[in-house]
Amino acid sequence: MLLPTLFIIVVSLLLGTSDSRLTLDYYAKTCPQFSQIIQDTITNKQIASPTTAGATIRLFLHDCLANGCDGSILISSTPFNKAERDNDINLSLPGDGFDVIVRAKTALELACPNTVSCADILAVATRDLVTMAGGPYYHVYLGRRDSRVSKSSDIDGNLPKPTMPMSQIIEIFEKRGFSIEEMVALTGAHTIGFSHCNQISKDLYNYSKFSEYDPQYNPRYAQGLQKACSDYQKNPTLSVFNDVMTPNKFDNVYFQNLPKGLGVLKSDRGLFGDPRTRPFVEKFAADESKFFQAFASAMQKLSLVGIQTGRRGEIRHRCDQIN
Repeated sequence: MLLPTLFIIVVSLLLGTSDSRLTLDYYAKTCPQFSQIIQDTITNKQIASPTTAGATIRLFLHDCLANGCDGSILISSTPFNKAERDNDINLSLPGDGFDVIVRAKTALELACPNTVSCADILAVATRDLVTMAGGPYYHVYLGRRDSRVSKSSDIDGNLPKPTMPMSQIIEIFEKRGFSIEEMVALTGAHTIGFSHCNQISKDLYNYSKFSEYDPQYNPRYAQGLQKACSDYQKNPTLSVFNDVMTPNKFDNVYFQNLPKGLGVLKSDRGLFGDPRTRPFVEKFAADESKFFQAFASAMQKLSLVGIQTGRRGEIRHRCDQIN
């Protein structure tokens, strides 16, 4: 993990010295309750709905990888604009992620009106939920502004899909400045959370004339998934855990599952099947501390992608609409 002083230099280089307003204590004077309010909100929500951590991490990734960490994923569509969240790839984002951000924003607006951006709330809530689930702590620099734009058309080609070949997924991360190791580490977020059955139905039923299901699956696991997902056509919300062993604990078991054929998504199984990504799967499976270190560093880096500061954005009154 980068040291705070070194990281400030990195922030300055990324933003340009005239616009580098991100600091660890950005709200110390304007909203001293900031950290406690977020901590209380995410704790209550995670206890009530244990899938919140996985949902929020996914929301954060989908926000940052598309147009940068600007909270644009949170904006609702209008009759005149189809927003990012209504793009096909984002329709499966769980509601718990959106809900916890709305709750935190509501509490913060009561305590410190017009002060805290939705983008900062999402970044810190994600970090705190990762830590609460047993994952690593990492510094989140604050001072982001919220985007005034959210267009569904901006998503296409910027987010990885489970059905994509590994080369395409690697390319998406590389154009955002991430190495293959960083990409594999970020994918380790699948250690918590779930996937909808309709995302894997083609891998489970009538896969080919030679096999009913994708042969990369462990056979017993595939049969279990078939049973769990049997009503997916009638119930589109039906889902399965990404990590069948420790679904609510942030650990390295996700990587240990992949060589055993226990990856839910095609892209999960592809990580072990591709010679470019397999060494990192094996590295993280063997040593949880190395995974945690790589994940924390990659998340810290991701949290700075495409951010808006100063007059380039706004502090939204509500996270789901532009002021």
